Formats: sequence, structure tokens, C-alpha cells
Amino acid sequence: MDLILISDYVGTFVFAISGTLTAAQKRLDIFGAMMIGFATAVGGGTLRDMMLGVMPVTWIRSIDYFLIVMLGVVVTAVFQRFVLRLKSLLFLLDAIGIGVFTLIGIEKSTLVGINPPIAILMGLSTAVVGGVIRDTLCNEVPLIFHKEIYATACIMGGIVYFVLAYLECPTYLIHGSTVICVIAVRVLAVHLGISLPIISLKDKNDSN
Repeated sequence: MDLILISDYVGTFVFAISGTLTAAQKRLDIFGAMMIGFATAVGGGTLRDMMLGVMPVTWIRSIDYFLIVMLGVVVTAVFQRFVLRLKSLLFLLDAIGIGVFTLIGIEKSTLVGINPPIAILMGLSTAVVGGVIRDTLCNEVPLIFHKEIYATACIMGGIVYFVLAYLECPTYLIHGSTVICVIAVRVLAVHLGISLPIISLKDKNDSN
């Protein structure tokens, strides 16, 4: 089993936990938690495969993803208090997850001849759409739209991927650098409190 597949499984597991925790905060029942966890874990990959015309989508072709998501939901439901104490570890695993998902999205896009800018968007979608679905279903403004450097990290990782590919670097270097770039940007942005500028409309009644 290759490292990317293992990382993909880890990312799926962590995203399932993330969705389940959000559902718990909204006091949803176990079925609701399962639905939110599942949507968070596979939502991005499902959208990517549908847009690329890859049918059936990846998680349908392998029982592994279903079992991993269910495990994430059960572990979170049973050991919720313990899981909440592992926030730092979950954050790091989440950063690894979006890095790997970005890489997988780009790789799958290039295999079907998608050009680099769109391939980067496919990588971004793979990494963040699950979280957007999670937050939307739980009546929250999606995290990537208002708070932290998240999508930007994926885009920067995608740029690194194609720059190194253009320079004809070894595959392992391209893959490793892409994932590390996403992780580094995400972790450093949160650690240093960096965020994108907020667009706000000034009320017409406000004085100049």
C-alpha cells in the first residue's frame, strides 16, 4: 500500500471526525452525525469525480472509504471527550489531509488531460468541499470563506506541484513538496494569526 493511499485514508478518517464533532455541537442524533461525517469525508472527492466524469466515484468503488468513515463516526461518538482533547493533533492531521487531498485531486485531473489552473481548482475542491458541505448543512458560514488561510494553502500547493512538474523534478519530490507546502502554509498561517483581508461594505448612514 503506497504512502498517498494511506494518507488518503487518514485524511478521510480525520474529516469524518471533524464532521461528526460539528454534528455533535449542533446536537444532532446519531443518524445526522453519520450523514454529516460522511459528507465531510467524501464530499470533495465526489464532486471532483463527477466533474471529471469519473464514474462510479472513487468511494463507491471501494468499501474501504465507507468503513473508514463509519469508524470515524463511531470513535467520535464513543470517545467524544477524549477526541476533543486532541485538538492539536486533529489540526495537524487535518492539515495533512487537505495537503494529500489537494495532491490527489490534481493527480486525477492531470490523468484525464485537465490544464493546470483547472487541475488546481480540482485539487482545491477535493480538499475543501467536504468542509463546505459540513458547515452549510450545520447552518454555519463555511470556514474557508471567512476565517483562516485554508483554500489559499491548497492553491499554493497546487502552484508548487506544476512548477516542479515543469522543471521535470522527480515524482516523489513533486508529491512531497506539494503536500508539505499545503501543510506549512496552513500551520504557519494559524500559528502566526495570518488571514486574508475582509471585504466589508460601509453602511451608507455611517459618517465619513
